Amino acid sequence: MLCRVEVGLKSHVRDVVGARVARKIANELGVATEGVRVVKVFTLEGLEQDEVDMAVERGALHDPVLHEVSLAPIAEGFDWAVEVGFRPGVTDNEGRTAQETLAVVLGLDRQRMESVKVYVANQYLISGDLDEATVKHVCTDLLANELIQRYEYKSAEAWKTEPGFEARAARVTGQASDEVAVIPLSSMTDDEMMAFSRANTLALSLDEMYAIRAYYLREDVAADRRAAGLPADPTDAEIEVLAQTWSEHCKHKIFSSFITYEDVETGKVETHDSLYKTFIQGSTKAIRRRNAENGPYGDYCLSVFKDNAGVIKFSENLNVCVKVETHNSPSALDPYGGALTGIVGVNRDPMGTGLGANLLCNTDVFCFASPYHEGELPPRLLHPRRVFEGVREGVEHGGNKSGIPTVNGSIVFDERYLGKPLVYCGTVGTMPVTVAGRPSEDKCAMPGDAIVMCGGRIGKDGIHGATFSSEELHEGSPATAVQIGDPITQRKMYDFLMRARDKGLYNAITDNGAGGLSSSVGEMAEDCGGFDMDLAKAPLKYDGLKPWEILISEAQERMTVAVPPEKLDEFMELSRAMDVESTVLGSYNDEGRYFVRYGDTKVACLDMDFLHGGVPQMKLEARWEAPRIESDPVPQVQDHDALLHDMLGRLNICSKEYVVRQYDHEVQGKSAVKPMVGKENDGPSDAGVLRPDLDSEKGLVISHGICPKFSDIDTYWMMANAVDEAVRNAVAVGADPDFMAGCDNFCWCDPVQSEATPDGRYKLAQLVRANKALAHYCLSFGVPCVSGKDSMKNDYKGGGQKISIPPTVLFSVIGVLPDVNKCLTSDFKNPGDDIYVLGLTHAELGGSELTDQLGFVRGEVPQVDALAARERYRKFFRAVQDGLVNGAHDLSDGGLAVALAEMCIGGRLGANVDLDAVPTCGDVDLTSLLYSETASRLLVSVPERNRLAFEQAMAGTKFARIGRVEQEAKLIARASDKTVLTSGVESLGHAFRATLDW
Repeated sequence: MLCRVEVGLKSHVRDVVGARVARKIANELGVATEGVRVVKVFTLEGLEQDEVDMAVERGALHDPVLHEVSLAPIAEGFDWAVEVGFRPGVTDNEGRTAQETLAVVLGLDRQRMESVKVYVANQYLISGDLDEATVKHVCTDLLANELIQRYEYKSAEAWKTEPGFEARAARVTGQASDEVAVIPLSSMTDDEMMAFSRANTLALSLDEMYAIRAYYLREDVAADRRAAGLPADPTDAEIEVLAQTWSEHCKHKIFSSFITYEDVETGKVETHDSLYKTFIQGSTKAIRRRNAENGPYGDYCLSVFKDNAGVIKFSENLNVCVKVETHNSPSALDPYGGALTGIVGVNRDPMGTGLGANLLCNTDVFCFASPYHEGELPPRLLHPRRVFEGVREGVEHGGNKSGIPTVNGSIVFDERYLGKPLVYCGTVGTMPVTVAGRPSEDKCAMPGDAIVMCGGRIGKDGIHGATFSSEELHEGSPATAVQIGDPITQRKMYDFLMRARDKGLYNAITDNGAGGLSSSVGEMAEDCGGFDMDLAKAPLKYDGLKPWEILISEAQERMTVAVPPEKLDEFMELSRAMDVESTVLGSYNDEGRYFVRYGDTKVACLDMDFLHGGVPQMKLEARWEAPRIESDPVPQVQDHDALLHDMLGRLNICSKEYVVRQYDHEVQGKSAVKPMVGKENDGPSDAGVLRPDLDSEKGLVISHGICPKFSDIDTYWMMANAVDEAVRNAVAVGADPDFMAGCDNFCWCDPVQSEATPDGRYKLAQLVRANKALAHYCLSFGVPCVSGKDSMKNDYKGGGQKISIPPTVLFSVIGVLPDVNKCLTSDFKNPGDDIYVLGLTHAELGGSELTDQLGFVRGEVPQVDALAARERYRKFFRAVQDGLVNGAHDLSDGGLAVALAEMCIGGRLGANVDLDAVPTCGDVDLTSLLYSETASRLLVSVPERNRLAFEQAMAGTKFARIGRVEQEAKLIARASDKTVLTSGVESLGHAFRATLDW
């Protein structure tokens, strides 16, 4: 039977959630209401009436002090009632928690608990003079995401004649089936193969379909399949497995392609056999050789490009690993679910690195269109404000509920992210140097090991996630690609696995990310050479899944481990004791086959070598011709005070405190430099600093650089600036420039020439140039890339238009500083301190915030002199270690004027500077001097008593003392004996905070 239980606040209790919803309706939709109240609706299935009554009586679903509860509709005193619940197949975390609570309260055993289902919906009781069209607008554009949720609404008048909403269960109907379909690939025409690929979200090219067909036509394969009782043509599961394994998301086919690159400017033609191997792996190998021979710390890289995260040495007792992922496509469809899955998903990468890492911190970078975007949206796209809020909340819930601090991040705005937002989520983990007598970074599944899946259950959510993310977003993108994460289930699994790790109960571990079991078991089996798995044993969220769906579902909170037979009983007993579901699905072997069954039915049998190495290499052409940019004259600025206030309010410069405050950066008690710093903790920090080992003063720095605004001019310099910015930010808080490691994350628009992408050769050339710069500047700065990821189809096509993101690379850095007590923050500290600029300023306004603010064009993109920068960073680091510096800030977005203002705001102190003293190169006008975004510069405050020692420490580099910190909270700047700036710090702070002060 189905039974509804409604829970609402008692009349005297303030409805805080309802008030927040009312504010969101007003602020985000411009719709005025008189108020909103929220009623929670639980639809119960599988309980007898006396059990329902007992659950209500015992307060299983409500707090008797705060709530009233009823089996009948409790809504009253409203104008419109709206009910929003999940669609069938979508993970309902609240419903699952309620199910477990009912089992405890009613004393249900596990078997009976499995028969009880709970489905949760929110009922919004809206008061106000709204018509039906407005209510529907509120439903579709704020309260419900139609991709994963259903909604109903009724007016008060309709409610009087028919109170309440129908009892609904968001269940998936149908029984689990061992049915395996055969795909007649051998008889398909080219058009039929491509239609099949598109219809099933396989993202396979015609060449790849040819390669698959040729495999099945091989005599040895055909003979093996006959002997095994398998059809000559592929099964549906085999096609799905190949599509997932060969997807752009998993195989990085564009980065691995053979590229012919023509530079029209020089007439030179080059070939590159894999950008990844040539520029990313190649530069890291060179740096590791160099460090091993004469680096001050030797080769500190332990595991690079072969596991879920990159691992470096940190201390004698601890290793550190880092991984940054993107979750762009699902976040475009469901911002909350996509981003929540992004953060809990990347948490699992360190958990599945080596023998498993303890989770230290998160870092998040988002790229959105303006939240103040106006105009009609193309089909399927959500308003950027809604995307912003959903992503923020998803990452907040994923990180905070997992007990992992968020210590670093940023938000970038560009209208082209309307087509697809970029959601970068990163996690840093720590690993003991040895675990149960083994190096923690090493793992290997052995023949005979049990295949054990731990954590959550399998559902339809996440099916085709890997292949969906390997194509452009379009009007028909599948709902099943979206997953809903559950941080509580994952946290329980994490705690269990770390204990199992320390007991040495498994040989290998990895997460069920893209491709689910197909990927995790298939990749782990590369160690030993094969496996045999029975999908009938896999625990499901509900009935109705076909074998291929069970195999490739990316439903969250799952890890796969390889458990030796002699340790299986102890592993399973620990799992039960810690209330984590673990299931043995099969075993690893050395037979060379990817073999999957559903009970007695054979589902898939593939040659391991073909699965992992059979994808044909793409052959692509790139053609570079620099864009012709006619530079406008730099406008004459009459009021620099007003301009500085405007610049501080720009979306890419303004304070992100609104977002930062909703993330926990203190949990675990290890953060030393927080995301916000200064006297009132509202100034921006350049990087995060933590103490991974509380028994040591050694610190770990987490920073990043991201500069997509330079891509329109030249992606080479975009990449160079991103690397330099990440290194510079780390140095600004005190990191050692000789002890850093990088993580590259490329997000690109489709760079493959086609009818849909007529400029593909140019976009591919942009990618080649970015990779050249990555290798050049990683080598120059001595920063090895230890991990990375690419996302290559960040385009939207629909409603007769195509929207492509600007080529974007996030370059993240983890660095080491010897003593966290010597780390720096970006605020001015004391009146009388000297202010220095380190580095030359050039008239480089191309792609700057200033040009966008004033509406003019310049072509001089900031360039990076890595040799001079590295020498500057090294000397600055030594000065910091000698205690000569008390504040530092990098000069990036908005240049010198903005950096000065931010340091004043952080310290609530003033500054008096002489702009004529700023070291420059070439003809630099006043406006360029203030707002140029020349790379590699730092703004530094030094106690007056340390002036001589600091200048001696920086000797041989370009720097100058330009002024001093003042007690009076005013920023004053002079040039040519004239005062050009005189702004109150409080006024500047208001301008800095106002834009996103929601």
